Amino acid sequence: MKLSTTREALSAQLQAVTRVASTHTAVLALSGVQLHAAAGTVELRATDLEVGLRVPLEATPERDGDVVLPARLLLDVVRSLPSDAVTLELRAAEQDVEITSGGAVFHIRTLRAEDFPPLPEAPGDSTVSVPARAFVDTVQTVARAASRDETRPVLTGILVSASGRELQMVATDSYRLSVKRTELEEALEGSFEANVPARALQELARLAQGGEDRLTVGVGANQIVFQVGGAVLSSRLIDGQFPNYRQLVPESFDHELKLAGDEFTEVVRRISLLAQKNAPLRLAFVEGEVTVSAQTPDVGEARETVPVPYSGEPLEIGFNPDFLRDGLESLGGGDVVLKLINPLRPGLIEGADGSGFLYLIMPIRLNV
Repeated sequence: MKLSTTREALSAQLQAVTRVASTHTAVLALSGVQLHAAAGTVELRATDLEVGLRVPLEATPERDGDVVLPARLLLDVVRSLPSDAVTLELRAAEQDVEITSGGAVFHIRTLRAEDFPPLPEAPGDSTVSVPARAFVDTVQTVARAASRDETRPVLTGILVSASGRELQMVATDSYRLSVKRTELEEALEGSFEANVPARALQELARLAQGGEDRLTVGVGANQIVFQVGGAVLSSRLIDGQFPNYRQLVPESFDHELKLAGDEFTEVVRRISLLAQKNAPLRLAFVEGEVTVSAQTPDVGEARETVPVPYSGEPLEIGFNPDFLRDGLESLGGGDVVLKLINPLRPGLIEGADGSGFLYLIMPIRLNV
C-alpha cells in the first residue's frame, strides 16, 4: 500500500475515527485505524466492536492494500508534520509504514491486520432517509439523560423511532427522563425503532455537522448502520426492554408554572455553583415567587429570589443541580413550563411553545 494525501485532510479524518477506536482492549488492532486503499479510493476505519466508523480520505493511492496503525500515535504524528504534503507507504519486510512530509520521516510499526474485524454494511433493501438536521437536533436534546452506568446497559441507549412525519427519541438514567418528538416536513418512506447506544448517536451528530441534508438509517437484526455524506457509522443495538416512559409520567400535576426560560436557567446556573459535594438545589415556592438556594458545608451558600406565577400552600422541593440545568438547557431558550406535585414526586419541564419536548426529573429528599 502506498498513498499520497494532505496533512489537513488526513488529520481531520483521523480525528473522527480515533474517537471510535478502542482505548482499553487486549486486541491491539482495535486500538488502531485501518487504512484501506482499493479501486482508486481510500478509507479510514476504526471500531471497538460496539461502534464502527468508515470515512473517506481525499488521497491518491499508488498501490492498493490494507494496513492497521495505532490510531492515537498516528494522529499525533500527522498533526506534527512540517509540510502539508504527506506520503504513506507500507514496508512489508520491516512491518511498518513510512510517513514522509517535507524533511520529516517516521516509521510506525503496524498492528496485526488480520485482527481487525470487517465492518457491517447497510442493509440495501430496508433503509430510511431522514433529514439530518432534525435527527441531530433531536439526539442533542435528549442525549444528556442517557445513563453512563454500564451495569444497566439498556439505559445507556436512546430509543429512536421514526414513522410517518414523526421522529421521536427517549433517554433515561432512572433519575430523569428526556423525550423529544420532532415533526418532519415530509413523511418518511419507511419506519424503524431501535435502542441505539447514546455514544454512537453522539458520534453521528458530530459527523453530520458538515451540513449534509439527509442521512440514511438501516436497521438489521442486531446492528444499525447510518450513512451521512461519505461516512458510514455502524453500531450494535442494545438488547433488553426499554422502559415504558409513558407509565413514568404522572397523569396530572398540582402546579403548572410558566417561566422565562433564559432567566430561570441563568439563576439555576448561578446558584448551582454553591451546590457541591452532592448538595441539592432547593426551590422554595411561596405566593408569587420562588427562592432558588444551595448550601454546601465548609464551602458556602447562595440564594436568589425571582417572581413566578405560583399560588397555594408553600412548597419546597430539591433537585440534582446538574440534572435540572441539563433539562432547562436542552430546551434551548424560550419560555418554560414547570409542573410540580409535591416534594416527593417528580417534576416535569416542557417547552411552552409545544416543541414536543418533556423532561421528567426525580426530586431529592430534603433535610429540613
